[in-house]
Amino acid sequence: MMSSSFSACRVGFSFVMMNIFYKSAGDSLPELSPQKYFNTLQPGKASLAYFCQANSPSPSIFLEELNEAVKPLQNYGISVAKVNCVKEETSRYCGKEKDLMKAYLFRGNVLLREFPTDTLFDVNAIVAHVLFALLFNEVKYVTTLEDLQNMENALKGKADIAFSYVRAVGTPEHRAVMEAAFVYGTTYQFVLTTEIALLESIGAKDIEYAHLYFFHCKVVLDLTHLCRRTLMEQPLTTLNIHQFIKTIEAPLLTEVAEDPQQVSTVHLQLGLPLVFIVSQQATYEADRRTAEWVAWRLLGKAGVLLLMRDSLAVDIPQHTNVVFKREERVPVEFLVLHDIDLIVSHVENNMHIEEIQEGEDEDHDMEDPDIDIQDDEVAETVHRDRKRQLPLELTVELTEETFNATVMASDSIVLFYAGWQAVSMAFLQSYIDVAIKLKDTPTMLLTRVNCADWSGVCTKHNVTEFPVVKMYKEGGNPVSYAGMLGTEDLLKFIQLNRISCPVNITSVQEAEEYLSGELYQDLLSYSSGPVLGLFSPTMTTAKEDFTEAGNYLRGCVITGIYSEEDVLILSNKYAATLPALLLARHKGGKIESIPLANTHAEDIVQIIKNAFLETFPEITVENLPTYLRLQKPLLILFSDGSIIPQYKKAILTLVKEKHLDSLTPCWLNLKNTPVGRGILQAYFDTLPPLPLLVVVNLHSGGQVFAFPSDQAITEQNLLLWLKKLEAGLESHITILPAQEWKPPLPAYDFLSMMEAAASRHSTRKGPEYMKETGVQESDEEQHEDKSAIRKELTETLRIKHWNRSNWFKEAEKSSRHDKEL
Repeated sequence: MMSSSFSACRVGFSFVMMNIFYKSAGDSLPELSPQKYFNTLQPGKASLAYFCQANSPSPSIFLEELNEAVKPLQNYGISVAKVNCVKEETSRYCGKEKDLMKAYLFRGNVLLREFPTDTLFDVNAIVAHVLFALLFNEVKYVTTLEDLQNMENALKGKADIAFSYVRAVGTPEHRAVMEAAFVYGTTYQFVLTTEIALLESIGAKDIEYAHLYFFHCKVVLDLTHLCRRTLMEQPLTTLNIHQFIKTIEAPLLTEVAEDPQQVSTVHLQLGLPLVFIVSQQATYEADRRTAEWVAWRLLGKAGVLLLMRDSLAVDIPQHTNVVFKREERVPVEFLVLHDIDLIVSHVENNMHIEEIQEGEDEDHDMEDPDIDIQDDEVAETVHRDRKRQLPLELTVELTEETFNATVMASDSIVLFYAGWQAVSMAFLQSYIDVAIKLKDTPTMLLTRVNCADWSGVCTKHNVTEFPVVKMYKEGGNPVSYAGMLGTEDLLKFIQLNRISCPVNITSVQEAEEYLSGELYQDLLSYSSGPVLGLFSPTMTTAKEDFTEAGNYLRGCVITGIYSEEDVLILSNKYAATLPALLLARHKGGKIESIPLANTHAEDIVQIIKNAFLETFPEITVENLPTYLRLQKPLLILFSDGSIIPQYKKAILTLVKEKHLDSLTPCWLNLKNTPVGRGILQAYFDTLPPLPLLVVVNLHSGGQVFAFPSDQAITEQNLLLWLKKLEAGLESHITILPAQEWKPPLPAYDFLSMMEAAASRHSTRKGPEYMKETGVQESDEEQHEDKSAIRKELTETLRIKHWNRSNWFKEAEKSSRHDKEL
């Protein structure tokens, strides 16, 4: 299946790597005549040739890259030559001028592939394309999820899969995958794609980067079961892929009964740590299961061993259950970690620290090493990823000179950020993710302004916090984005703003199409369902309030308005008393009516927001703030996976009977939201058995109550327990402290720094911010000395010494952004 005639010339990986580093530097591009070149071709041997006229100029850049490719291709048994044609030459490869803009790949005298020279743009592209053409059996290219699933099903019980995504063929990552396939292609089936949609469909994150997944299909004998997948988290280089595959090939779990300091495995040789799960005869079975779970979680990152305490001649501290060995000749660490996530986190954190230290050694960075460990998680993440290259070319960078002309030319989304601020740089990654998703969709132009460089632009557009996203449309004022600082919410905001809300509906038929979703079918996936306001033509004030609410909800909900003479047709059909709202719930296929008598714009906004909240939602990091704003105690069912149907039925029955109106019932899946384990440990010290039901009174008192673990979660038991809670007959298990969220290090408290700066500069007048208006207004009054203004405003931005009144006007909105992130 995965063999070819080309595999006969394959050599071991170590030999290839030695050739790559030690082969003589004297190899250069040979120049031959056509006759001599074809005489040198040998049966079964591959050769790449570039034909050109002897006395005509050749593309020098291409020839330089081809010369660079001689050595790496020779390492794989592939010869490379430049063939000089003369006018009287009759070979087909020396004919027309267009034929001279190609390179040709032969096996023996047989032509395998023609490559236009513009596809062989550098040495990586040359090596990648040539190996890709030769390894046609070892590397299968797929474009759809169905293709991948068919490949996966065909190989179950037979072979494992190395599935790779690269942004384009010819990239360094593509070359790395091809070089790995050259060595391991007869052992594993390599599968390649360049389709982002396919990568997203298997649940990958950071889709702008190359990925490699190992599909463990050989051990799957039941065709209905999925192949377990392991992601290689290191960058796609030849050496990293080799290291990753070597760790995959190593035993998943090894039992040892010797001093951990003396144990060595292939993982240590590859620079990876070892994790010993300490066991004893009485708990052997449970410890082995735990060790296997840890081993799967750390596959490709560390080696996992089961250490038998009973057979050891070396003493291990009594309470130690994990031993960590970072590298050879370094003392081992004796740890007490009672949770698999804690073990995984300990390994990953040590790996990140080593990566940071290695990066600094490469850069000869002599700064204080304590600076590398940031006290804020966002700042630490940005610092750790500081060398990752974002495809910023997918967005347009704006300056003071180009801002107005660009946003006036087309509908635009503008990100105002500061290059020195961690939250800005973290959100920039999400912004680029949105640009990737919209790359082939002509919706809006995505642009960005670095306020650290162009402070005057940001000041003019009333930017008093970072990051800020604004939408500019012709003829209207900018609309600020106020959602979560993440990819999906921003994408939803952009897509739903393709239409101006509220939409003016002009006929009953159009209203029915609007409510059914036919009118804006392509936007249904971004909205909970359309909302239609029904008004008689004389209800002017009510229509104005609804229009104001619709404008406020732009980017969140699709709203429409109908106020024609025949509005009673819809009113009677849906039993709605005018003025009214019609809410179309597409999940349930129902249309609900809500009266709007004597309601103002802010009331309508809240009605619509609350109407689309789920009755029994799964709590995630993203939606938790929404449900906390209801200011009710949380009734949370913690589950390690999907919720048990009978528990869900019991809670929904109590909701329907109005017994839970004073609570917010919800559930949390620890597999989808692992932070839930930390929450439970804060409540119980150790992780309790699941599923578990608790009531958390966050808004008054902070008490946490746990449903009795010896009782089944039924309607009767739950209702009785809630009545005891209400009567004060139940004791809380803990009380959450009413403490503020503050930075651990006072030096990083930016607000305190600002207050100190304000006291030092109390006599200096802060910049006056302009009222936000359309960018079409001409900037008639400017200071004569623009450079002086820019210098002053840049300094103001860099020390974050903003006008105090403007800062605190925006404090509530800023706090919302930071906490939600």
